[in-house]
Amino acid sequence: MRIVGLTGGIASGKSTVSNLFKANGIPVVDADVVARNVLKKGSGGWKRVVAAFGEEILLPSREVDRPKLGQTLQLSVVSFTLYRLMAPYISTGIFMEILKQWTKGAKVIDVDIPLLFEVKMDKWTKPIVVVYVNEETQLKRLMERDGLSEEDARNRVMAQMSLDLKRSKADIVIDNNGGLNDLNQQFNKVLSEIRRPLTWTEFWRSRQGAFSVLGLVTSGFFVCKQLNINS
Repeated sequence: MRIVGLTGGIASGKSTVSNLFKANGIPVVDADVVARNVLKKGSGGWKRVVAAFGEEILLPSREVDRPKLGQTLQLSVVSFTLYRLMAPYISTGIFMEILKQWTKGAKVIDVDIPLLFEVKMDKWTKPIVVVYVNEETQLKRLMERDGLSEEDARNRVMAQMSLDLKRSKADIVIDNNGGLNDLNQQFNKVLSEIRRPLTWTEFWRSRQGAFSVLGLVTSGFFVCKQLNINS
């Protein structure tokens, strides 16, 4: 199985690229969806967040107030605290989603993780795709999208690992400073690269590879047993 790591930054266009993977039949494991699930009322992640930030972070329904939590996360130290608390739950959730795709026989999947490098999950993905925009474009798009002042937008951008640093760690970079047509052209090239034949290591990690190994082991067992009987 080939596990593609997709990451980027706020307002970089990562979600658009993730949707392109889905539209082209590549299964996507979305870390944001996993994170929402592990924050459901009464879950282990929910209990940790409430213990760390207090019940003022909750809605009357006792669910986490996500917009309020998002505002709190503008401070990088608070953001780091939350992700440190949630990392074990999110990592387990991502692993279970990958396992589901493995059981379905998927040969290539895309794991969409905004904090791919921060939570050290980059070591489990290859290739790593980074959706990149320069800071000026990132700020402009974020201000337009969320109706933020330049100062607020800059604070949100600065709370994340810089896209320049992420780009330096990437196997594949999608430059999203242009328009949608340019993005689609770049994505098509990425898609061709990702759909290339699996390496032997990737094949043995797939369900088909695992069943092949099981078949070889089983066949070898019966051959050895038959030889012992004949001798």
